[in-house]
Amino acid sequence: MDNSKEHLAEHHMFRLISEELERKPFSREMCTRFPPEPNGYLHIGSAYAILTNAMIAQHFGGTFHLRFDDTNPLKEDIEYVNAIIEDIKWLGVDPKEHIYYGSDYAEQIYNAAITLIKKGKAFVCDLTPDELTEYRGTLTEPGRNSPYRERSAEENLELFAKMKQGAFPAGTKVLRAKIDMASPNINMRDPVLYRILYAEHYRTKRDWCIYPMYDFAHPLQDAIEGITYSLCSIEFKDHRPLYEWVLNELEMAEPPRQREFGRLSLTGVVTSKRFLKQLVEGGFVDGWDDPRLPTLRGLRRRGYTPESIHDFIKEIGSIRNQSIVDISLLDHFVRQDLKEKTASVMAVMEPLKVIITNYPEESEERLLIENNGENEALGKREVPFSGTIYIEREDFMEEPPKGYHRLRPGGEVRLKGAYFIRCDEVVKDPVSGEIMELRCSYDPLTKSGSGFTGRKVKGTIHWVSAAYCIRADVNLYDRLLLDEELPKEGEDWTSKINPESLVRKQVLIEAHVKHAEPEQKFQFLRHGYFSVDTKLRTDDHLVFNRVVPLKDSWKKPN
Repeated sequence: MDNSKEHLAEHHMFRLISEELERKPFSREMCTRFPPEPNGYLHIGSAYAILTNAMIAQHFGGTFHLRFDDTNPLKEDIEYVNAIIEDIKWLGVDPKEHIYYGSDYAEQIYNAAITLIKKGKAFVCDLTPDELTEYRGTLTEPGRNSPYRERSAEENLELFAKMKQGAFPAGTKVLRAKIDMASPNINMRDPVLYRILYAEHYRTKRDWCIYPMYDFAHPLQDAIEGITYSLCSIEFKDHRPLYEWVLNELEMAEPPRQREFGRLSLTGVVTSKRFLKQLVEGGFVDGWDDPRLPTLRGLRRRGYTPESIHDFIKEIGSIRNQSIVDISLLDHFVRQDLKEKTASVMAVMEPLKVIITNYPEESEERLLIENNGENEALGKREVPFSGTIYIEREDFMEEPPKGYHRLRPGGEVRLKGAYFIRCDEVVKDPVSGEIMELRCSYDPLTKSGSGFTGRKVKGTIHWVSAAYCIRADVNLYDRLLLDEELPKEGEDWTSKINPESLVRKQVLIEAHVKHAEPEQKFQFLRHGYFSVDTKLRTDDHLVFNRVVPLKDSWKKPN
């Protein structure tokens, strides 16, 4: 994981923490955490939070924790836990032994609630959910005290114990903090600390039927683990007073500090768990790892690399509030990462047959072609050449426009790594008039690498040998959504999905790639960067996902 001082020095969170640490508020080492709920999959926005926490911990010589906020048994599943661990490690952030579960602190959090009740700072409330909303007030009007607010500590302790024992139906009682119903911050208007839920938890099973709310569990989990900085996205800024209230009332020594950074959004990308779930369950995409989704699983399957995501987040730098970034910037860094590390290969998507009439019949030869023109370390490969090849249909035109430098009747081009060829005859279907094949001649003196310095041609095109190519499928991706506006509640996604977001084609490709492994990446000359699909590839058939095209639409500002 890159943790350059130059990058962090520009990060407002780094500067803030540096200034605070000068006052030596902690006697323990730096410790940060990422606390995902195990009710969905991580996405590109999660990556920003993960890397921010991990880089700051590393820079200050501390540790990074992965802690699951698993206090809602209705939505959580071990499937998500395993996926989150795998995705974080793929991203290049390995918490090693520092993987924790909020549910493991259930007894300590319960005892903290008991302490607040004894101090007169928490009470059991019988208001219904609708009444709680009504009593809470609005942004312009203060709330009203619950009629149960003045219960004695003894009564509250008895009721809370019965809640734990399962004596009351779900929704009939909650434990609330006793703070200030007139507070301008609605989060401080006697917030709910515990609720009753009868559901099996994926770790604790049926041991508990009361569960703490995140705003109560969050500061306590941080304090238990010795977290120094709880780095949260900006929407938690209004929750910070409650975070601090809990720790102060429980008299935590050297309490952790909550600090906020901006939330990352990308143009044309859905990161809402609710909307992503609708896309998956509605069958609009091929599961949570669909390469069109911004989940880390989807990005990985498409072929994005951890290094490119790191570089992308470094370029974004410090986000103070909500920030919308053009998705083409992420594609730019994928392209930059793959440019020098990826071997090139020739693949033809719209094949046009070419017969080289003067090439010795039944002859063939092996040509040496570089694997990457920008990285000699990737070496060269042998490419079979014979008298029948395929080129791209768009690389030939009977009546080309001015400036066209590919093949035309009577014109010459160089075949990549091979010879000059000249088009002598165009063979068409007698009925449709469609071009069926070209008959060309080659100049044996123009072999690449032969030192030939005679005639020159302006165009070079790629090709594959008809005898030594294989068929493969490719998935070409575009934006999933037609516009930025998400469906309203109850509205169908059908009208929002781009029908061209996935186009499947068959290509002819050099045969040496037939043993390519899942996630192995190649540059298809002129077509972009491609990665072997992990889900659809079989031992007998290759499927490639286009990661990004070669053209870069993002330009760095001056």
